Amino acid sequence: MRTPCTPGEPSAPHRRCALPPLPRYPTVDELGTRAAALVARHPRDARLRRVGTSRAGTPLWLLSVGHGDRQALVVAGPHANEPVGGATVLRLAERALADPRLTEGADATWNLLLSLDPDGLRRNEGWLTGPYTLGRYFRNFFRPGFLEQPEWLPDGAAAAALPETRALLDVQDDLRPFLQCSLHGVDVGGGFVELTHDLPGLDRRLAHIAARLGIPRELGAYDALYWPGLGPAVYRIPPPRRASLAAAITEAAVESTWFHPHRHGTVTAVVEAPMWGVAAVADDAPPGDRDAVLRAVSRTLRHDTGLLRHLLARIRPNLDTTRDAARLLAPVDDYLLVCPGLADAWDPDTGTGAAHPLPSLSSAHLAALRISGRRLALRTAGLLHQLVRACGHDPAGALPELDRLIDAWCADYRDGCGARWIPVARQAEYQARVVLSAFELAGRLPRAGSSPGEPGVAARGPGADAAGLTP
Repeated sequence: MRTPCTPGEPSAPHRRCALPPLPRYPTVDELGTRAAALVARHPRDARLRRVGTSRAGTPLWLLSVGHGDRQALVVAGPHANEPVGGATVLRLAERALADPRLTEGADATWNLLLSLDPDGLRRNEGWLTGPYTLGRYFRNFFRPGFLEQPEWLPDGAAAAALPETRALLDVQDDLRPFLQCSLHGVDVGGGFVELTHDLPGLDRRLAHIAARLGIPRELGAYDALYWPGLGPAVYRIPPPRRASLAAAITEAAVESTWFHPHRHGTVTAVVEAPMWGVAAVADDAPPGDRDAVLRAVSRTLRHDTGLLRHLLARIRPNLDTTRDAARLLAPVDDYLLVCPGLADAWDPDTGTGAAHPLPSLSSAHLAALRISGRRLALRTAGLLHQLVRACGHDPAGALPELDRLIDAWCADYRDGCGARWIPVARQAEYQARVVLSAFELAGRLPRAGSSPGEPGVAARGPGADAAGLTP
């Protein structure tokens, strides 16, 4: 018996109805199962192939739709705690199968990597399928340390060690895509896009999509604090540079898989979709008292960092010495490494002589900085909570204190920042529409192989990555 069609879905000749949508984020296993079901329904137009294997032996699956010469690559799940991309690539596959304008009409093939970090995604399954509350999310949050995030190339592509990274690099070099979209999720804040090359008109389309779906645009994204703007909530990723670990994490200026395929003329769009939206990140008005807000944010971050360092010192002697504990400790150490420097950089009383002085700040920027400081503390507290739980006992008596901090900081997000849950289906629809807009606009640029003087070709060079503390 065929599944009833949903009103308003794209139509196409001889289309088959899509699988019923999941009302939640798909797990690693569900991603593979649903992709295989799409291929079974559309054996002539869809293929599923294994392009690599994770560190834990999980297959890395690439779902391809269409037979065109122009390749589009969409990468889901580059960050383990950002699962919206999995729902989005399934939605994009169904759209491409239903609408020949996206494949034959554009001479295009859609290549959808279901999850770049499936091992990390599994570690988030404590909150992944709901119910979706801030407390549940942060107590079960996992994202690996800086050096284990597969989009980063801190030592360049030739030295990439992670099998997930090597698999993505191989796919990029094999496909030579005209467009690559990396799908990310903002836990608390708004939606925005980062580009390695301008796509004129994307900012207007983003504004329309966000308004239709009720998604706040992040007009002063922390990730892009020092980056040039290409329009409201659209930012240009700057070239990379060598830096210390702390600078690389906070300034997002090392090499990455975002820029690796530029030798092939690829444009990369990093598409961020929020889980809990905050209206204040869309307020581009001048702030009432910039310095007072910055002092408060910096003071809070220093205070929270001190509490967390004290708790870690109590907890660390009782931790297991297993690889599992080490994977949880790595991001804790990363966050606690960068927090003092960030507090100093944001504080108007200590940041005057910083290497990168703060740019002109709107109310949206200040809201994003407040959210970012709180995010660092909550992620660290959540990871420490998991470390203690994994021990099976709490000799340091840290769990009650961690619970109190997590509850208070989540309440600040809800009540102080106005964070409100955005249903998964709406997150995925927003992200899919932004990807489709980028696909259309990138298709108008000169193709790879055009003469160097043509616009959109000569300006493409090496660039940066924003994986470390991106939302």
